[in-house]
Amino acid sequence: MHRPIRIAVLECDTPPEKTNVKYDGYYGVFSKLLRRSAEALGQSEQLDPDSGLEISRWDVVTEQAYPALESVDGIVLTGAKHNAFDNTPWILKLVEFTRTAIQNPRVKLLGVCFGHQIIARALGAQVSRSAAGWEISVCEVSLTPAGKELFGLDTLQIHQMHRDIVCAYPPNIIPLGESPICQVQGMYLPSRVITVQGHPEFSEDIAVEVVTLRGAQGLFTKDQTEDGLGRAGKPHDGVAVGMAFLKLLIQ
Repeated sequence: MHRPIRIAVLECDTPPEKTNVKYDGYYGVFSKLLRRSAEALGQSEQLDPDSGLEISRWDVVTEQAYPALESVDGIVLTGAKHNAFDNTPWILKLVEFTRTAIQNPRVKLLGVCFGHQIIARALGAQVSRSAAGWEISVCEVSLTPAGKELFGLDTLQIHQMHRDIVCAYPPNIIPLGESPICQVQGMYLPSRVITVQGHPEFSEDIAVEVVTLRGAQGLFTKDQTEDGLGRAGKPHDGVAVGMAFLKLLIQ
């Protein structure tokens, strides 16, 4: 019998109120994605969806708490409303922890949106605001040959919620995909790292809450808000990304 895979979710933000209450923070959102993906993977002897995942949560913003690397097999860096290129103390600490984790040959890293950008920064890439603006709700990502193989798809439909981008791929990283607004949509380091700029963990209700909130705050125009809400319920491939995450963890 295989021991559970130990996954540390580094919560880089707190989701909006309804999502936070419904799912118990981004820890709960990612726990649901990973368990659904384990079911879809269909390898219960190697990874049981109920008993095969040991998921812990770490507040890296307020508590600035981190797991000991020897106590985990994988690390998830979540999305956030923050800017990955800022130099606030907690972000600098997160970048340094990530850099140390990448150097550990046993621990696997998974990054989503802000987490994708933090991993890129830890690898030496530049992160900045995109001149192309926001990418919102379910969008299509054109996959590279490596992306097609990793996700088992010809193109990737995935929730987006960002206007910051990784400007160029770090050295020795395999590109996974691109979109008209964002050229660095995913990064792959075999047996070590998978990241995506999009949000495989998002569902329609989460996207609707975020788009509505940001529209009310004036971050999105009326047209952007209506367009984002119109695409929030489109089918997406979050579970396919989650399955790729899990395949990396059980390698």
